[in-house]
Amino acid sequence: MKDKIRYEYKIEVQDLKEELNYYSFKINEQYFYLTKVRRNMAEFQDIVKLQQELLSKNYPAHQIVPTISKSLTILENNEPYVLLTLTEPNKEYSLMDMLKIWDQMPLNSQNHHLERPDWNFLWSEKVDYFEYQISQLGKDKKVVINTFGYFVGLCENAISYVNKINATIKPINKNLALSHKRVKYPNTHLNYDNPLNLIFDLEVRDVAEFLKGEMLVDKEYALIDLKSYLKMRHLDLYSLNMLYARLIYPSYYFDLYENVMNFNVDEDCLIKIMEKTPEIEDFLKKSYEIIAGFGPIEAIDWLMK
Repeated sequence: MKDKIRYEYKIEVQDLKEELNYYSFKINEQYFYLTKVRRNMAEFQDIVKLQQELLSKNYPAHQIVPTISKSLTILENNEPYVLLTLTEPNKEYSLMDMLKIWDQMPLNSQNHHLERPDWNFLWSEKVDYFEYQISQLGKDKKVVINTFGYFVGLCENAISYVNKINATIKPINKNLALSHKRVKYPNTHLNYDNPLNLIFDLEVRDVAEFLKGEMLVDKEYALIDLKSYLKMRHLDLYSLNMLYARLIYPSYYFDLYENVMNFNVDEDCLIKIMEKTPEIEDFLKKSYEIIAGFGPIEAIDWLMK
């Protein structure tokens, strides 16, 4: 890969690190990440436009480094890669930082290839694919088999929840916000400001993803952040319910599952999540109580017991 980088970018790399999803190297105080483009080309074109808009507003999105032939991507094993550069990969954003960004960064959200409003459909598709994948490739993965059913159950609860809300409640304002395929915790500049991570969705998507990651580290602080967010935002009933649906959806498990099945990560990582199910259920119960204090939301009966 060093030779490829030298040929395409005329950059001499001394120390190239290979991570799970990317290659990285550093030159002086500049960090570089060569990462696979896991988006279709229509989405990628919208991402480039959005990244340029962000940079024009002095937002610190990662810059895309063009090749010497001015291409934004290169091919490796017939798959597109993009080279990103940034200066502070470990800088962290709190939930309050995220709110300030939304308030201070009005954007043109007319990038329809990046919109992700149909959670129930996307979640159903994902579960169907995972179940097929396990039937074909996962028969020898005992931890996957022993943990999968519980978290699929949570996912099915979330799907039913969203279906019911969409059928019974109309949003007052369904404007989409600058969002992310995944918000991690800690929420670093490396992940959060990666243009390949950007989408447009309801604001509560990113909030819920942040809180779930925080919950796995410090449940009580996640509940404090949830209450602070609700006091600041004054959400309508639709958003309150969608926030809770997103908290129920176990993205943290499915992310690990995909690493196990697709990147040969040790499946023991799933045991650690399974051991946290009492904490997860307690978090969901207390989250319901907090959110219900701001509006009448649907309850999941078995979680309330």
